[in-house]
Formats: sequence, C-alpha cells, structure tokens
Amino acid sequence: MGISVFALSASLLAGPALADIQIAVAGPITGSSAVFGAQMREGAEQAVADINAHGGVLGQKVVLRVADDACDPKQAVAVANRLAEDGVVFVAGHYCSGSSIPASKVYAESGVLEISPASASNNFTDGGDWNTFRTCGRDDLQGKFAGRAIAAEFAGKSVAILHDNTSFGREVAEETQHAMNAAGLKEALFTAYSPEDYDFSALISRLKAARIDVVYIGGFHQSAGLMVRQAREQGFTGQFLGPSTMQTKELWKIGGPAIEGFRHAFYPDPRARPSVGGVAAAFAARHVDPEGFTLYTYAAIQVWAEAATRAGTTAGRKVADTLKAAGPWPSVLGDLSFDAKGDPVSVAYVWYVWHDGTYHPM
Repeated sequence: MGISVFALSASLLAGPALADIQIAVAGPITGSSAVFGAQMREGAEQAVADINAHGGVLGQKVVLRVADDACDPKQAVAVANRLAEDGVVFVAGHYCSGSSIPASKVYAESGVLEISPASASNNFTDGGDWNTFRTCGRDDLQGKFAGRAIAAEFAGKSVAILHDNTSFGREVAEETQHAMNAAGLKEALFTAYSPEDYDFSALISRLKAARIDVVYIGGFHQSAGLMVRQAREQGFTGQFLGPSTMQTKELWKIGGPAIEGFRHAFYPDPRARPSVGGVAAAFAARHVDPEGFTLYTYAAIQVWAEAATRAGTTAGRKVADTLKAAGPWPSVLGDLSFDAKGDPVSVAYVWYVWHDGTYHPM
C-alpha cells in the first residue's frame, strides 16, 4: 500500500509510479477534531491495503494520500487544490461540513469525486454538484430522530437546546428543535455557545435558573466534555444528550465520570454487522478499534473501488453516474444505495449511553 501525507509530514511523501491510481483521505489530522481524523485515516489505510491485496482497481495499485485540513475551510480549499493538481481522482472526506462544502466545489471543477464519511450538513448534497456523496446520514434525519425521541421521553419536561454556531452544530440543533416542536414539545431555551470557550459557568447558571431538565448539545465532544463536567461540579443534575460527534472515547477523557449517563445519537454499531467480516480481524491485528467514522471511511473507499471497476474507469463523473445508477453496493456498512443527491438511501439512528468510560447502544 502506498501512503503519502502532506500538510502533516513531508518525510512521508513518495512519488507513485505513473500507473498507480492516486486517491486521498482528507480531514482533521491535526487540530481539535484530530481524533476523528485518526479514525478516517485508519479506515482509509485498511481499505486501501485490502483493495491492493486483491489486485487493486482495474489492475492498478491504489496509492493513498493523507491530507490535513484541521477542519478549517480555508485549509480545506488549499488541500483540495493541491490534491486536484496532483492528479488525485477520488477523495474520502472531509470530516467537517464546513470543510467538505467549499472543498467539493474545487473537486467538481477538477473532475474529482468526493464521498464524505462524516459531513452531515444538508447543504453538502442539497447544494452539491455531481460529485458529492456521503456514507453517513444527514442533519435533518438525525434531528428528526433526536427531536421526536426527546418529545416522546421527556414530555412535560423543561428542555434546552444548545449549539456552537458551527455549520454542523447549528444545523443539527435546529433540526432537533423543529422535530421536537412538531412532536408537541417546545424548548425552554435555545441558545449558542462558542466552541472556543473553556468556562461555561454563565451558561450553566442559566440552565439552573431556568430549571432545565434536559440539555441537547449541538456541537462537538471537546466543548461537551468540558460543559458536562463543569455542570456536574456546579450541581446541575439534568440529562445531557448530543449528536453523532460524541462517538469517541475522548469525550470521557475530557469529562471524566461526569459523562456517566450521557446519551448521544449515532448509527447502529457497524462493528457488529456481519458485513464487517474479516475486516474486523484486520483492524484487530493492527490494534485498532474501528469506532466512530472508521468503517464509514472504509466503506467510502470500498464503494468507490467497486464503482470504478464496474464503470471501467476512474474518471470522476462516470464513477459518480455508476454509483447512482447501479447498486446496491456491498460494503462493511451493509448494502449501500445512493439517491440523486448522493445521499445513502437508508439511514437509521439509535441512542448510545455512556457508562464506565465507554458507550453502548441503548
């Protein structure tokens, strides 16, 4: 397997042979969301290793580039331009919607197909071009799940919905709010916080003063871990809930025992699917737990490779047309089919609950 990394370590760059097919995984290899970038990288590396072990794509070896956008839109655009200039034909990425959306415009102009394992913003595919796909769900679907579930379980309770003003955080909070309202429960508080904050005392005081019973945090695990820990230290006893960005054991490392009982939404555990098969053993041999978005990245590369094989080319538009027209595509996530926008046709969510340092499906 060939792997090259830029915006991270020039020492890992290697010039592939002309016959090699260059693809990339792009995400936050550094920065506050690096734990998810690591998941994506692990998934991509294993997928490419497995593809090359079975003869590559169209008889050619696949070379993986690893690109760091640090979840920064400007850096993501720079990464996209570099990858396109270097002849990359496919990108598994990015993680943050705020990176995927502007990067996808660069890729579209350059004929590069993009399949994100994690960017959930509706706008990624709603406003996307021919080249935008994802293996994960959308904010509106996740919001409907969370909002309806909150309304059903916590009817008559006082609910606060928070968001961090990021593309993902704000949108998933708004979708949760709309679904919860439609199900008959009106929130007591809907407000923003800054992802740069480290002291949430003022916000926690507002929650306590408003006698909030349930808090939904539309944001990322770093802020959520700090917020929940500080809330418990200040005597707040309400139930905390969050979205799919909490699917990392880093949440407990930040929040400690205060995270006990925290719930977050994610997809049914892909590690338990029969379709994972021998892939799970391959990860285990590398001492990798394919949690979170690891297998979603693996699946992105897996379906791209199969579609390119069926199309008889790695040309982005032809592979994209094949992905939408054909299928379902076998993957570690089960069979995947894509609609006209590039969204997976069938996506489900469940609650996970944290106990003793890890999370389990409820």
